[in-house]
Amino acid sequence: MSAPELPFFVYGTLRPGEVNHDLLLRGRTLREEPARLAGAVLYQGPGYPYAVEEPGGTITGELVTPLPRTYVRLLAELDRLEEYVPGDPRNLYERVEREVAAPPVTTAPRGGDGRGDGDGEEGGAVLRGASPVVRAWVYVAAPAVADRLRARGKLIESGDWLTRR
Repeated sequence: MSAPELPFFVYGTLRPGEVNHDLLLRGRTLREEPARLAGAVLYQGPGYPYAVEEPGGTITGELVTPLPRTYVRLLAELDRLEEYVPGDPRNLYERVEREVAAPPVTTAPRGGDGRGDGDGEEGGAVLRGASPVVRAWVYVAAPAVADRLRARGKLIESGDWLTRR
């Protein structure tokens, strides 16, 4: 059974401006948009972060939608980068499906002037400013790694890898 072709939520070295973004994602994506993952916190790793699932936490990152023609190969390359092999107890990361808050919708409602009548229902469009929730692949710390990080890891308080310095 093959994995569903979901977008990816990236929060570390795969974000725009970071080293692995240029190596693996540049020119291979349809969209890259700011997004947030609730229910997880970020820990400092050796040159890269780990997402650890934790109620009440939030991580800032990007929602990356690959070009359809690049999806299968990109998924394999990201799994390799994250040292993820399905079912392997030695994984550093696990690839999991999670809900991610995508950026607010900013397009004007169809058939109107963009102001609407205050009820948010003009031409069947989504409310301005609404943040849709999207299913995405996220690489989170494998259970043994997460336990070690919770015990003695360095938490990135902001939840944002780019502002850690």
